[in-house]
Amino acid sequence: MTLVAERVTMAFGGLVALDGVTLAVPPASITGLIGPNGAGKTTLFNCLTGLYAPTSGRVLLDGRPLAADPALAMRGGVARTFQNIRLFAGMTALDNVLVGRHTRIRQGLLTALLRGPGLRASETAAAERARAELAFVGLDPEGRARAGELAYGDQRRLEIARALAGNPMVLMLDEPTAGMNATETAAVAGLIRAVRDRGIGVVVIEHDTKFVFSLCDHVHVLARGRTLAAGPPADVRADPRVIEAYLGTG
Repeated sequence: MTLVAERVTMAFGGLVALDGVTLAVPPASITGLIGPNGAGKTTLFNCLTGLYAPTSGRVLLDGRPLAADPALAMRGGVARTFQNIRLFAGMTALDNVLVGRHTRIRQGLLTALLRGPGLRASETAAAERARAELAFVGLDPEGRARAGELAYGDQRRLEIARALAGNPMVLMLDEPTAGMNATETAAVAGLIRAVRDRGIGVVVIEHDTKFVFSLCDHVHVLARGRTLAAGPPADVRADPRVIEAYLGTG
């Protein structure tokens, strides 16, 4: 399932944040999205996750228009994490992951009110999936600890587990290594590769260009709302326009 932005333009009044950006995220791949501050990365990210409806152009998921609604986009197969951690601190880790699973529970109102066997079976399956995702990201599968009590790096992992519980085909990661040391960053890189190996397309926004160039299969560079360069990491890193506009001529 491929996520595609086709000539996406996003304007806020007289400010054009994106100007005709085209990008494709194939399955089982990692795409890095980089650029200087104000380049339009977050705006594009929000278009790709259904938070914004582009002013012009379109976003397609598996050839169909992506709903301009984050909940519907997630149900369609696009999940995300946030630059600033957004967990339910007072809830257990397991319950946080179950929140991400709720879009896949298909029981109706009557079944929920009567607490019938269909609902109980769905709840059991959701809990099993949540425990599996906790184990996948390297956390205690029982998930009894409160999210707010976890170490910072574990909270980042928990956010990824919650996103994965929704069974996405595309996972969008907004600065997943922000505030981490080198050891934690390397561990997250390994986790992202493991997500890719599940057949999921991954998009990573990061300011750490070394991390992006060593991790990603494809790198897309934005500058002033437009595509500056796109391609394999080695080609993008050597592009004189990228060196000048983003990496620094020194």
